[in-house]
Amino acid sequence: MAFNISQSKAAAKFVDQVERLSGQDLLSCYQCGRCTAGCPMAIHMDILPNQIIRFAQLGMREELLGAKSIWLCVTCYTCNSRCPKGVRIAEVIEALRQINLRGRNDHLLVEDLSEQQLETIPPIALISAMRKFTS
Repeated sequence: MAFNISQSKAAAKFVDQVERLSGQDLLSCYQCGRCTAGCPMAIHMDILPNQIIRFAQLGMREELLGAKSIWLCVTCYTCNSRCPKGVRIAEVIEALRQINLRGRNDHLLVEDLSEQQLETIPPIALISAMRKFTS
């Protein structure tokens, strides 16, 4: 897949949105990889934490919003504590989740769950999944 390194206006708008929602300066990250080295979920991710930041820096919206990694992050803040530049990576991932949910895109559709599944799911999971319908 070829990616044009010159940033389009749509990509720049996406970068601005991620920075605004997360409160982070994406260009502060210089890709040392310490966040990924300490992440307990990295082994399960399709895009690693440092790659998430890099993709965000480049405005790669579709790749990020389609990634399983943004849903696999357990928000343990290990990445935040390891970053020598103080980039709060967990907040960037949360911003990506928000962008996805605001676009009405989620990996779990409540209306597709069976009665049996609804009875066994913890209430907080349902509340979290349904927040997209009320935001």
